[in-house]
Amino acid sequence: MKKLLFPLFILLCAGCARQEAALPEFVPGQVWLDTDGNPINAHGGGMLYHDGLYYWYGEYKVGETTLDPSLGWEAYRTEVIGVSCYSSADLYNWKFEGLALTAVEDDPNHDLHPTQVVERPKVIYNERTGKFVMWMHVDSPDYFKACAGVAISDNPTGPFEYLYSLRPNGEMSRDQTLFVDDDGRAYHFYSAEDNATMYISLLTDDYLLPSGTYTRNFPDQYREAPAVFKYDGRYYMLSSGCSGWDPNVAELAVADSILGPWETLPGNPCVGPDADKTFYAQSTFVLKVEGLDNAYIAMFDRWNKLDLENSLYVWLPVDIQGGKLSIPWADRWNLSYFR
Repeated sequence: MKKLLFPLFILLCAGCARQEAALPEFVPGQVWLDTDGNPINAHGGGMLYHDGLYYWYGEYKVGETTLDPSLGWEAYRTEVIGVSCYSSADLYNWKFEGLALTAVEDDPNHDLHPTQVVERPKVIYNERTGKFVMWMHVDSPDYFKACAGVAISDNPTGPFEYLYSLRPNGEMSRDQTLFVDDDGRAYHFYSAEDNATMYISLLTDDYLLPSGTYTRNFPDQYREAPAVFKYDGRYYMLSSGCSGWDPNVAELAVADSILGPWETLPGNPCVGPDADKTFYAQSTFVLKVEGLDNAYIAMFDRWNKLDLENSLYVWLPVDIQGGKLSIPWADRWNLSYFR
């Protein structure tokens, strides 16, 4: 009997080990493969949850990273290929859905020509119109254009139709994000006035234009990479300082009204090794996890300025203790953190 049971015991242990090893997890700062086995390519991205699936949109960076030394700053860039889209039911496993928005190669004057700049795409869904609306930072190679671009689609995976670019409320627009409030109103957050001031602009009901209602926030504080979320009736904004491609300390601000006034919370919201460098990453989005209470994921990009295609992703939990929010480092973690 012992001779029969021992091999069975070994098989059971091996099965348990395989099951344990297969548990999904996030591994911040490591190469993340999609379901086809290719590295996920969705930089400066944002997230949309729609009909039971998460959609991750980002800059699709392929090819050589180049530098224009005449600009006087580290203007590293890759040619515009388009905006990628990935889908997932569980946040761990991502299917590449293709390019939701593609470059326009035959018109050198188009905002989406490969020689131009497309950054930080964000997509929201308009319940009234049934349209998926994408806003992004579009720019010239010298970054003097400083506009927002707008595109729409009938489907979350695209194709998106590019409509136009504009300077919202007559002001520059670079790093940006979108936020839809509980009442269905949508807001555009963008670094303006040569990145010195953060603007918050209420969009029109179709989410396609500024409504004319906006506020100026954090004047002369030079904040970029805004990521906005709502917790317990208050609004929070995670952002970065302006230091080009190099990391700096993050800030977290809070407001009772989305248009402000906003108050910067004291201290560094990041906790752990290299927190003073935001774990060598930069904020891009804060995702509310569906179906879990008080579950938020802070999404960052770990930029590789010399090889932008191979920049990595740092996803970390937002820890909420007694109403105080922080972002602790974790080498490995999964959604059981929030349970």
